[in-house]
Order: sequence, then C-alpha cells, then structure tokens
Amino acid sequence: MTARTGCSGAVLMGAALMLGASAQAKSSKAADAEVTVEVQKSLDSKRFSDVHVAVKGGIVNLTGTVDLYATKEDAEHKIHHKSGVIAVHNMLEVHSGGGAGEVSDVELRSKLAEKLTYVRVGYGTTAFNSFTIGVQNGVVTLGGVAYGPTDKDAAVSLVAHYPGVKDVVDDMEVAPESPNDDRIRVAAARAIYGFPPLQRYAIDPAKPIRITVVSGNITLTGVVDREGDKDTAGIRANGVPGAFKVTNDLQVASDIGASR
Repeated sequence: MTARTGCSGAVLMGAALMLGASAQAKSSKAADAEVTVEVQKSLDSKRFSDVHVAVKGGIVNLTGTVDLYATKEDAEHKIHHKSGVIAVHNMLEVHSGGGAGEVSDVELRSKLAEKLTYVRVGYGTTAFNSFTIGVQNGVVTLGGVAYGPTDKDAAVSLVAHYPGVKDVVDDMEVAPESPNDDRIRVAAARAIYGFPPLQRYAIDPAKPIRITVVSGNITLTGVVDREGDKDTAGIRANGVPGAFKVTNDLQVASDIGASR
C-alpha cells in the first residue's frame, strides 16, 4: 500500500512539474510576443523598413540592413530600455555607400577628412581640434585630440551619418579642462594667425594650422604651403608665455604631394 502511494505521489509530482514547465514556456512566449510588438512599434519608420526583429527570452535580435551607421545605432537606442528587453544583439548591416554603390576606403577617407576640418566652425574651437582618421573596409577609426566633449561628439556624429561608413571606432582624446591651457590656446592662435605672413591661413574657417594644448604643451598639426610657414608658426608658438613645450607636426603641402 505504501509503495503504491509513493509511486502515485511521484507521478503526480512529475505531472505537476511538466504542467509548470509548460505554463512557464507559454508565459515566456507571450512575454516575447509583447516585447516584439513594442519593439516593432518603436522601429515603425521608413529608416527601419529593412530591419527584422526576433525576440527570445527577452533578448532582441536585430537583423537586416540600414542605410547609415547612425541608423544602426539609433535602432538599438530606441529599444534598449523597453520593458521586457533584457539585451539587444545588433546584427544590422550598413549598405555600402548608403545604397549609392560601393565607396572605396580611399575615397571615403578623403571625403570624411574634408568634412571633419569644418567641425564646429562658428563656435570658436575649430583651430583647437586635431582629428586623425583611418578607414579600412568601411570601418572608420577616429583619433587625435578634441578641444571638448561637444567637439568630439560632433565629429563622431558627422562620421556616423555619412553614407558608406559601416562602423565607427572612437579613439579620440578630449583635452582636460584647464584655464591655463585655454589661455595658452588663445595666445598661440593670436601669435600665429595674427602674424602678417601667416594671416592668410585665417581666411579659411577650417583654419589649417591646428593648435592642441594639453598641460601647457603645444602641438601644431595641419598643412601649410611652404617650409618657411611651418618654421614661422613653430617660432611664434615657442614665444607664447607659459608654454612648456612646442611640438611642430605641421606638414608642407609639397612634401605630401611628393610622397604619394
């Protein structure tokens, strides 16, 4: 009698576990279905028309294609904090050339470099940003030093919204806040751009002579017309009161052309 009772109890317990597991599975599927609906609502835009959504266990998988890298990022940002979303696997691919055909790395770098020279024009910080750019298989790596966080964000946003960019690697530094460095920046800009033989470089709002200052150390980057201009800019920077060291990394246009 006891054995039969024990056997019946085990059978009942097993059945209860199976029912519980089945109910849990149904509940999980229902939750995933709700998350799917909410995610699709968030991505209900022409920009995301080729984006496919799959949800399992609260994990959202995004597949398909978009025209811009910025759109790929935006898709994830729109759904990341939705209720029920545990994680997002963003596997979206960016069209090469934004649907306008394949863009070579050389061409993409050239166009982006030109655009970056004008970042923050009109805000008074253009001459104090020194960006570097590399492109490999559509992946853009940004380096150099930005005057401030806003300048850095502006550079990243510009690249992310440019057709043909498949990914962005942000290796840029932001110069630390320093009233003394700011004083040196302004003094160096006046010494260089205010000197008659160099004043023509101030005509272009992109200001090809870039002045980076970190902890009192000045670095000059950019391109000038002749060797004499490079030397003059270095001498003028060395005369700025309070500057500890000047690194003159200016390039001469004729030397760049000869090296290609």
